[in-house]
Amino acid sequence: MKEAVHIGGPAPAGPDLQQLLGLVARGDQEAFSRVYDSVCGPVLGLVRAVLRDPAQSEEVTQEVLIEVWRTAARFQPSRGSAMTWILTLAHRRAVDRVRSAQSATDRERRAALLEQTPAYDEVIEQVEARLEREQVRRCLRSLTELQRQSVTLAYYRGLAYREVAELLSVPLGTVKTRLRDGLIRLRDCLGVTV
Repeated sequence: MKEAVHIGGPAPAGPDLQQLLGLVARGDQEAFSRVYDSVCGPVLGLVRAVLRDPAQSEEVTQEVLIEVWRTAARFQPSRGSAMTWILTLAHRRAVDRVRSAQSATDRERRAALLEQTPAYDEVIEQVEARLEREQVRRCLRSLTELQRQSVTLAYYRGLAYREVAELLSVPLGTVKTRLRDGLIRLRDCLGVTV
């Protein structure tokens, strides 16, 4: 029996994509070259539709094709066509890249917020200082008018006892006594132990 010769007709078709993947799984580089040529365009198109960045799309396409080379043995024809399997790999890889980029953006945003937030110790110090100031104000209000004026002028405005006495028009001894009594009452009110 003679073999049929195809003169002027189409050449016999070579292996299809599924068969080529089988050859790639066995390490056939020529088969991979043909797979690459067959799927590179559709993979790049799908990846670009997801990523929208040409440079990243090309990078992810290369990653997908390397994955096809390494994992061709995992292809199961019973679960779908070879092209569907490859495009699924491409879609997953593109989505992973988007998620990775979003995670990086989120991390950078959180880091920027942390830099703007005062350190924990600073916050505690500010709160404690505010509470202490409020407690001092409350205790100052418990003093007599002359005691409060004497303490305020001497300790908050930095005046000498003589200057306080002159400003309040009272004898120096009275100012010293009022300051001593006022400071004792403040100490007791603030709960300071000597």
